[in-house]
Amino acid sequence: MTDYKIAPSILSADFARLGEEVDAVLNAGADIVHFDVMDNHYVPDLTFGPVICEALRNYGVEAPIDVHLMVKPIDELIISFAKAGATYISFHPEATEDIDQAIQLIKDHGCKPGLAINPETSLNCLESCLKDINLIIMMSVNPGLAGQSFIPEVLQKLKQARELITQCGKEVLLEIDGGVKVNNIQEIASYGADVFVSGSGIFGTENYQETIAQMRQELSVV
Repeated sequence: MTDYKIAPSILSADFARLGEEVDAVLNAGADIVHFDVMDNHYVPDLTFGPVICEALRNYGVEAPIDVHLMVKPIDELIISFAKAGATYISFHPEATEDIDQAIQLIKDHGCKPGLAINPETSLNCLESCLKDINLIIMMSVNPGLAGQSFIPEVLQKLKQARELITQCGKEVLLEIDGGVKVNNIQEIASYGADVFVSGSGIFGTENYQETIAQMRQELSVV
């Protein structure tokens, strides 16, 4: 049975009480805390930096923190987020001149590297580096804005990515990011995802525990 992981995106949390919000979703059964880091350069929006990651660690959050860098350049923020307590750090291949060097930088600072793939990005970039990463983030919306609808055409890419992971023979998490909700999580899982980022799909609901339980129920029959 696949070990599915739920990763609420704090981009949709109430920032006035972020520590409580993160505690609430983790107590409700979430596995991973997801950071959507945007720089108003690589993508239009501007969100948060390493100080928020460090603050949550100091607050007592022990769960894995999954940092998705939608930024360019990436090197300094890789180092800063690693020092701030990140577990996973993922970046977009378009945001660097040297993918292998960026992956190594993440490893050198004690974190697990990942690649984030936009809806229009080819999977070819995975072929040479799949053995060196721990995570693929498949974007099911265009990066840069919260609350977008799921792009169904991404499901075939998700299936192809799962096939590449199987062929590689290494354990690599396949994460879906964008528009994930109770009513589509089962179908998404059937195409090979095992980590599910959900922002408004969790934080936009009244009862986090009930929502995450419903997600688990949907996943239990895949």
